Amino acid sequence: MADFDTIFVEDDYRLDEAMIVAVPDPVIVRGAGNITVFGLSNRFSEEFPSGLAAKVAPEEFKATLERLNSALKKSLPMNVKWLFCGCICCCCTLGCSLWPVICLSKRTRHSIEKLLDWENSHLYNKLGLHWRLHKQRCDSSSMMEYVLQVEHLPKIPIHRPD
Repeated sequence: MADFDTIFVEDDYRLDEAMIVAVPDPVIVRGAGNITVFGLSNRFSEEFPSGLAAKVAPEEFKATLERLNSALKKSLPMNVKWLFCGCICCCCTLGCSLWPVICLSKRTRHSIEKLLDWENSHLYNKLGLHWRLHKQRCDSSSMMEYVLQVEHLPKIPIHRPD
């Protein structure tokens, strides 16, 4: 009769040293604006990080951030106006007046993510990089903020039969 509780371990499985790929830590681009609505700043810093040297041209990096900052410049002033109106009417509406700014903020995040997906598919994935909007805790407080995270994609070694 077969023993179904027995676990068989195969000794043929070995982790090949050539298969281990070291991936550098992601590069973080923080918000540099003077207004933040629900963790999203009204602009990102255009200073070229040293972690991207020899990976992407500073001009391409700056062009990407200009496109992102342009999208933020169009949408966040409206979010601030709705936030102000929502806060004024919050007591009368039992908080329902904040729904428009929540929806607008979500729409802004989606447009930024869509823009980053376009940038990734047209340029950065070919360079071994991947941009994404990432929520993380602020250094100085327990509040959360959205930052741009530039991850290095691992290069998978190709095994050719000998």
